[in-house]
Amino acid sequence: MHQVSSPQIHPPGKDSDQSIVKESLKLKNRWSGHSMDRHPIFDIIANDSSSSSDDEVEMIIRFAIEEERLNSGGGSRPRRRRTFIRRDFVQATERIFRDYFAEPPLYPPNIFRRRFLMSHSLFLSIKFMLEATEPYFVQRRNAARRLRLSSFQKMTAAIRMLTYGTTADLCDEYMSIGESTAMKCLKKFVKAMVSNFFKEYLRSPTNNDIARLLALGESCGFLGMLGSIDCMH
Repeated sequence: MHQVSSPQIHPPGKDSDQSIVKESLKLKNRWSGHSMDRHPIFDIIANDSSSSSDDEVEMIIRFAIEEERLNSGGGSRPRRRRTFIRRDFVQATERIFRDYFAEPPLYPPNIFRRRFLMSHSLFLSIKFMLEATEPYFVQRRNAARRLRLSSFQKMTAAIRMLTYGTTADLCDEYMSIGESTAMKCLKKFVKAMVSNFFKEYLRSPTNNDIARLLALGESCGFLGMLGSIDCMH
């Protein structure tokens, strides 16, 4: 087994004296252009040189050097530069529209229902509701007059995360939405859905609702079943 040798401590000698002199000169040179004539540490060494050992002097010098390094910002962590990605929001919106909302769309309605867990008409109804009640989903222009994210992008990102349980980062490649923005879209979408549809869809079912769901289940071959039933698959 490989053994790690402990550091050896050498007693002060000529090498230590030379090291102290070098460190002292370095420190003195650093402070030569300072507003003070010299670092206060030199006064301490001069006044107490008769009783201080070489180890104590070296420790004081190293402490002063470390203090100077921290004061100059040498001890702070370097800032990471944020990488700017120039996303084409218009192209992403056109891609989503061409795939699902054009006439004819690239993907048929059954694939749309599978990927969005709703019909095409329901998606558009929710889109119009969000644009009317939540300003965040209204497409705007930035200071350079470039179009920003569209409601198609924001809704698709939120619904894909809810449908597939995927991470926000995976929304970037297809919808051109960064991770933090995708998470914001999801939170805004859920909050708007709850506030606008709570009374109608998040209440307890009435007797008419139960009868309708039982009839729907029976027509699909599920007798006495209540829950989410979709006979269109």
